[in-house]
Amino acid sequence: MRRVRAAVTGAPGAPFTVRAADIEDPRAHEVLVRMTAVGVCHTDLRMRDSWRLHLTPMVFGHEGTGRIEAVGPEVTGLAPGDRVCLTFASCGTCDQCMAGHPAYCHAARTHNLSGGRADGTTPLSLDGTPLRAGFFGQSSFATYAVVHERGVIRVPAGLPDTVAAPLGCSGQTGAGTVLNRLRPEPGSSLVVLGAGAVGLSALMAAVAVGCDPVVAVDPVAARRDLATALGAGAALPPGDGLVAALRDLTGGGAQHVIETSGLSQMARQAVGALRPRGNVVLLGLGGEVTFDVMGLLAKGVRVHGVIEGDSDPARFIPELVRLYERGLFPLDRLVTTYPFEAIGAAVAAMVGGDVVKPVLTFA
Repeated sequence: MRRVRAAVTGAPGAPFTVRAADIEDPRAHEVLVRMTAVGVCHTDLRMRDSWRLHLTPMVFGHEGTGRIEAVGPEVTGLAPGDRVCLTFASCGTCDQCMAGHPAYCHAARTHNLSGGRADGTTPLSLDGTPLRAGFFGQSSFATYAVVHERGVIRVPAGLPDTVAAPLGCSGQTGAGTVLNRLRPEPGSSLVVLGAGAVGLSALMAAVAVGCDPVVAVDPVAARRDLATALGAGAALPPGDGLVAALRDLTGGGAQHVIETSGLSQMARQAVGALRPRGNVVLLGLGGEVTFDVMGLLAKGVRVHGVIEGDSDPARFIPELVRLYERGLFPLDRLVTTYPFEAIGAAVAAMVGGDVVKPVLTFA
C-alpha cells in the first residue's frame, strides 16, 4: 500500500478534485505504474457526467503513460523500470480477443466501466473506504495506477511522455479507424468531420498512407488551420452548403467519411457526402441518429461503428510509435501540457475549443 494523489469525482458530473488516497500493491497479473503523463479525453467528461451514483467516488483517466514500479508474481514480458503506455482492458480469452479484436471483448464493460476489477474490488481507497477505479482498466488521473498486464504496452525510452499518453486511446482510435478498418488505397478521398484529437489522428494516418484529397471539417478556425498544416488538402467550417462543397472537393463524393462529433446532423451529412459504395464511420459518442434507408440502399453505403480503432494495442501501438519516429504521425502537434493539479484548467480549455489534446504531466 502506498499514498497517491488522485483526481476524484465525488458524484456524477462533479468536478475533478485532487485528493490523497491509497493504492494496493499489484496482484498476480497486474503492474504498478508511476504515471508521468495522462491525456484528457472527451470520453472522460461524458462518462463522468453520466456515471452511476453508486459507483462514486470515482477516478477517471484512460490515456496514461509512465514507468513500471512493481509487477505481480505471474506477470511476463514486463519489468520495473519499463516505459509503458496504458490502454483499455480486455479478457484475452473470448472469441473477439482471440481473433485480435480486443476492443470488442465480450467482457469489455466489466473490465472497463464497472468501477473496479472484474471481481468487484478496487485497488484504490479514500480515507479507508473503497475508491472506485479501473476506468478503461487504469484510472490514470492519479500519480500511480494498478493495471492488468494486458493493458500495458512497452514503448521506447526516448518516446516523449506527451506522445505516449494519447496513443492509448485517441491516437489509436483515429489512426486505427483508417489503418485497421478502412484500409484505404493510396489516392482514396477521405473526409474527417471534427478536427479534435481523434479526427486529427485519423487525418494524419490518412495522409501517411497517401489518401488524396483529405478534407477536414471543424467549427474552430485554429483547428482547421492545424488540419491543413498536418496535410489536409482543405479544411471547411460546418454549415449550409457543406455537403455540396465536400462532394465538389472529392470529385462527386468521398470514398470514406469519418464522423467524430457524435452529432446526428453531422452523421447524416456524412452519408450525403459519400459517393456510391462509400464508407461512413461513426466514432463520436452521441445519441440516436436516423438515416433515410432508401438513401443508404441506393448508394450502397457501408456504415461502420468502431471502438478504439479496432486495435489490438500490443501490435498497433508499436506501429504508431514507428510512424511517429518516421515523422508520419506527428501526434505531438496536437498536445498542450498542464501540470496534473491544473486538471480543471485543462478540461476548461478542451471544452472551450482552445486546445486539441490536453496532457497532464506529473512532477
